[in-house]
Amino acid sequence: MEEMDTEIACIRLGNVHVIPVTSPELAREFLQTQDSVFSSRPICMSASLISTGYLTSVFLPIGDQWMKMRRILASHVLSPASFQWLRYKRDEEADHLHRFIYNQCSNQSVINLRKVTRWYCANVISNMIFSKRLSEIIEKEEQVDALFTLLGHLYSFGISDYLPWLSLFDLDGHKAIIKKAYATATKHIDAEVDQRIQMGKDGNKTLEGDILDVLIMLRDTNGNPLMNDKEIKAQVLELMLAAVDNPSNAVEWTLAEMLNQPKLMQRAVEELNTVVGINRLVQESDLPRLNYLKACIKEAFRLYPITHFNIPHVSVSDTIIGEKYFIPKRSVVLLSRLGLGRNPKDWGDPLKFKPERHLKEVEDGGEVVLTDSKLRLLSFSMGRRGCPAVKLGSTITTMLLARLLQGFTWSSPPNSPCSALIESTKTDHFSTLPLVAHAKPRLAKAMYS
Repeated sequence: MEEMDTEIACIRLGNVHVIPVTSPELAREFLQTQDSVFSSRPICMSASLISTGYLTSVFLPIGDQWMKMRRILASHVLSPASFQWLRYKRDEEADHLHRFIYNQCSNQSVINLRKVTRWYCANVISNMIFSKRLSEIIEKEEQVDALFTLLGHLYSFGISDYLPWLSLFDLDGHKAIIKKAYATATKHIDAEVDQRIQMGKDGNKTLEGDILDVLIMLRDTNGNPLMNDKEIKAQVLELMLAAVDNPSNAVEWTLAEMLNQPKLMQRAVEELNTVVGINRLVQESDLPRLNYLKACIKEAFRLYPITHFNIPHVSVSDTIIGEKYFIPKRSVVLLSRLGLGRNPKDWGDPLKFKPERHLKEVEDGGEVVLTDSKLRLLSFSMGRRGCPAVKLGSTITTMLLARLLQGFTWSSPPNSPCSALIESTKTDHFSTLPLVAHAKPRLAKAMYS
């Protein structure tokens, strides 16, 4: 598309029109002006396997099942009331993170921040769903690796999605990889759900203690369970997938840039000292005032998105976009996170990490939020098929970075590849090398107990 000097293209794959987009103006038409037209999802092998045959909200094509699952999430799982009710579980994980890093400081020379950020996100959502940390259920490294394997293959290019008769052969090997990771990722989910349902039948579980209780206890107007066992298990897996990748990726890259430009870290720490101080730990109620810290995270979302493209949208009817582009029914539309976030028409010096870009929101009397209504970057999707957990995802991300910076002084190990890693992503974008760093406690010892 860069070589063709275009911000929208049409690629024919089999009988499918695939339309990538890098223009914020056109993206707004797809996700805002005409979001009802582009409200469906493609049928593909990876989404079908991971969602247990399209039982969950994110991957479902438009229809009654999607409406049902979306309503359950919005009203019972991700509602403002549920968000407040489950806060204490997020607080537990934030405190545990503090203790974990503190203990690691003396036991290890360097800390693998990719593992730390991913495990934190996985533990937060696991505590909210099961009232258990991953390590209390299963070997957490195995579980988190399986989740990221599924995410890495979700909607990845598969030839059989466009030439269905080839699906018998699994030419790219994706089906075997997904099935193996799916078995690992769902092993403990299925056991926990089955045990909890049986406890309810035995009369040993009646209180709504977590998200799993809520899903199991939902009833329709006739008093029958609103969700069956398969739907509950599939929705739990989807919640875990949605919680682990975006926040952990943004925080890892924010810290990488801060280690590469220490003045960024210094300014963020000074903001934490002013807003929170050093005699208590940062809490969720402090996050609205940590605007520079959130600006750093937002810049990471812009420059280092977790994937090249947003989850695909499918048009349910023929339409015209941008007054001149005809989009046929059943076209697959891919909004480029890289193309939007690094578009030189909207961002001056687009490959430079500059959090100050996002502080205009504060100057205008508001606070920095991690989304962009003008779609100049895609942190969390919007529109009819937008992310229903924007507040939760934003909170997990901001609290993770805030606790890491408040509690510890971070420095790069000798001969650290941090700077080279950042430069390599300007062209390569994705790094297989995890970020590692030294951590030194910066608060009183009693703060870590």
